[in-house]
Amino acid sequence: MPVTLLSSKEASSLPVYAVETDGLDRSGAPEAAIAWARSNGFTGAAGKVLSIPGENGALAGAFFGLGKLDAANPLAAGALARHLPEGDWHFAGKPTDAELASLGLMLGSYTFTRYGKKPRNALRFALPEGVDAERVQRLADGSFLARDLINTPAGDMDPDALEAAMRTLADQHGAAMTVIAGDDLLKKNLPMIHAVGRAAEAAPRLLDMRWGRDDAPKVTLVGKGVCFDTGGLDLKSAAGMLLMKKDMGGAANVLGLASMIMASKLDIRLRVLIPAVENAVAGNAFRPGDVLTSRKGLTIEVGNTDAEGRLVLADALTLADEEEPELLIDMATLTGAARVALGPDVPPFYTDDEALADALAEASEAVSDPLWRMPLWKPYMPRLDSKIADMNNVSLDGFAGSPIAGLFLGRFVEKAKSWAHFDIYGWNPSDKPYSAIGGEAQGIRAIERVLAGRYGK
Repeated sequence: MPVTLLSSKEASSLPVYAVETDGLDRSGAPEAAIAWARSNGFTGAAGKVLSIPGENGALAGAFFGLGKLDAANPLAAGALARHLPEGDWHFAGKPTDAELASLGLMLGSYTFTRYGKKPRNALRFALPEGVDAERVQRLADGSFLARDLINTPAGDMDPDALEAAMRTLADQHGAAMTVIAGDDLLKKNLPMIHAVGRAAEAAPRLLDMRWGRDDAPKVTLVGKGVCFDTGGLDLKSAAGMLLMKKDMGGAANVLGLASMIMASKLDIRLRVLIPAVENAVAGNAFRPGDVLTSRKGLTIEVGNTDAEGRLVLADALTLADEEEPELLIDMATLTGAARVALGPDVPPFYTDDEALADALAEASEAVSDPLWRMPLWKPYMPRLDSKIADMNNVSLDGFAGSPIAGLFLGRFVEKAKSWAHFDIYGWNPSDKPYSAIGGEAQGIRAIERVLAGRYGK
């Protein structure tokens, strides 16, 4: 781990002085250090780091730019993990939000090293007084798990590998896991998961993990696990396929969230369901115009084979719903329309539970994990009508793609007391202090905060 968190500062640790724009005189740093910063043109611009020299060529500390305080990102301390020299460090003064600054530091330390890229500098960083180091660590660990799974190319993260990753997580926390794979999906009445994944070399499957005492409140997470999406017979372009290793981002994020939940020992009966498939092209691939019968019994006309995620989720949601969970959450890299509406950084979520929506909005702001509620606008439901089946899997006019996908999924949820759907991107397309370009955890820290508030001991 590039950053080791310390509960108290070492005698030899060096100070980091946080500086707002043009705020060097208020930094608390020695006058000689301030003069050094000015001579080097350091103004406190956001994310900038400047080492402070000491005697005999040794380091005496560092300055860190916050930028303008009204625009400062509380996770921006991630830049320190990238730019500080190796050694022991501490914040010279307590940050405005000490926990988020500490978490940002951890998130910024991430590097995907599986294929030879070197990790960042090893730092030991003393947390400000009052920060829960274990909580920061488990939030970072869950985020790193999601990032690792998404960043892994599909050749090494097919349904077999995704199953192995889930088994590893289950073993770490003493969870139970079962798998329904191949033609057994038909025997167990999960036909749409089978239909979408049957053309791939790796058999389609439903991964099912359970953790916690049986009589605790039931919380179920469902994640879209399309390990690669060619688009099926409605084939994507080369550019459209380039990032499709991330189409299992929903599965990666619910596993990251499950890691946080189990590590914090929330008092819930957790269930995680992941339909793990590849949407491949072969002679037995499902076709445009086919009519599939879902686990729920609804018949679905396939208007487009590239809208496969909602099909596999529908069977998984139906199975989850049969247990009547107190809270049912699904996460999926579902629509490009969500990116058009809100961009890559702000995932929309959908729910009819007003209390849950309010709690998610508050948590999103509190932990700097962007989310935005969008409407399950019922008058759009007729756009999914089919002339020969109960419904189509797409609308034909291309409008309101993300809300309509949410409405489609909502048809398969009836018994859960509360349900929320998250249409995430799962990818960071631009470099940020706390997140390099690549796979990203989105929404799960906000969800964890809501769950911890409800079910924490």
